[in-house]
Amino acid sequence: MSSDKITFSLNWSTEPYHIPVYLAQSKGYFKEQGIDVAIMEPSNPSDVTELIGSGKIDLGLKAMIHTLAAKARGWNVTSIGSLLDEPFTGVLYLKGKSGIVDGDFTSLKGKKIGYVGEFGKIQIDELCGHYGMTPDDYTAVRCGMNVAKEIIEGNIDAGIGIECVQQVELEEHLRSQGEDINQVGMLRIDRLAELGCCCFCTVLYIGNDEFIANNPDKVRKFMNAIKKATDFVINSPLDAFEEFCSIKPLMNNDLNTKVFERCFAYLSDSCYNVDRDWQKVNNYGKRLLVLPSDFKPNYTNEFLEWEKPADVSDPDEAQRMMGLNQEYCKCNGGYRRLVLNSV
Repeated sequence: MSSDKITFSLNWSTEPYHIPVYLAQSKGYFKEQGIDVAIMEPSNPSDVTELIGSGKIDLGLKAMIHTLAAKARGWNVTSIGSLLDEPFTGVLYLKGKSGIVDGDFTSLKGKKIGYVGEFGKIQIDELCGHYGMTPDDYTAVRCGMNVAKEIIEGNIDAGIGIECVQQVELEEHLRSQGEDINQVGMLRIDRLAELGCCCFCTVLYIGNDEFIANNPDKVRKFMNAIKKATDFVINSPLDAFEEFCSIKPLMNNDLNTKVFERCFAYLSDSCYNVDRDWQKVNNYGKRLLVLPSDFKPNYTNEFLEWEKPADVSDPDEAQRMMGLNQEYCKCNGGYRRLVLNSV
């Protein structure tokens, strides 16, 4: 007998960018679609693709590079949509305290570098080869979700994070100490690796392949509810965040308000998987040797019933504009989005 229940795992503990998932629940959008979604937080973010791939959980969230690598390793997962598009990702550090030089990857030599999961280390190791270094030239420290905390406590010199979460955590720490938030630096991986975008860190809605094949209507209903919640968040961010904080009271503080402001521009309004991004990250995964040479990207847009947006014609210009947008938000706060389809 078919059930209306869906199990859903976040990619890690609750963050402000998870807001469309929680509001799809609280505003009754899942119920409108006739589905009952159980939202869960993983105890270990590295387990998410395995849990979904093995069928223990139906749907969830994971970054694009992890989703590709999971499939290559035999875990049956496929992306069914996008949540957070191309958040700037790189090696974060505190200027003047770490000895790391802006724009100079070789200044990481002799440093302790934190990373969330194994692919962060793989990325840094691969970059070493491009800059005349070896993995022995730095000390890798696995920090899980605590990269900013470990930098603040002086346990590492730098660590991999995203601009709208860990960078904000570092900035707010400096602000609380009466220091200049511009002392937070980032060596962006997309620039170091000459990728042209940070799409490898795009956060996706993913599902177990057997669940998707056996329950196409439930998957479609799930994405319909997510799209409706996303529209509400984008059109009414203040109301959305207030409701989110009523569901998750621990989110109701200055830090998470600023994290949400910085995540806002990255939220995918269409929820579509972007074909060009998947091709780029597929090629990048092969370069990192985590994907075989004949690997085909594991994503679909078949469950999205609304119009697909036009491709961005100039991705480099879009990245430049996003950088300016995020710098403005850092300095002034508020909720700003770009109309990137005109670029």
